[in-house]
Formats: sequence, structure tokens, C-alpha cells
Amino acid sequence: MDDNRFAELLGSAAIGVWGDMPRDIQEALFETAMRGHDDLRHELAKLLHDLHPRTQHPPRPA
Repeated sequence: MDDNRFAELLGSAAIGVWGDMPRDIQEALFETAMRGHDDLRHELAKLLHDLHPRTQHPPRPA
């Protein structure tokens, strides 16, 4: 099995349990995944929010 297959399996697992993860872990995974993929940020955020509505967070206080 190659690295891409492992990454796909791990990514699917992360999406599956996204709503159970603490916010800081969600943010770290999201930011790591989106590094260099700014054009996909909105699409991934929408997917995660659609699958796990309770993960919609208000903006962090400044």
C-alpha cells in the first residue's frame, strides 16, 4: 500500500470523527490540510460543516 492510500484512509477517518474532536485539533488539522490550498478552504469548511453541523463555531474573540 502506498502513502497516498494511507493518507486517504486517515483523511476519511478524520472526516468521520470530526464532530467529536476538540476545536483546537479540528483547527490544527484543517490548517495543516489547507496549507498551500487556499482555493479549497471554503469547500472543505462547507463539507465539514454540512456533515457535522455542531462544529460551526462563532468567530474567535480578537
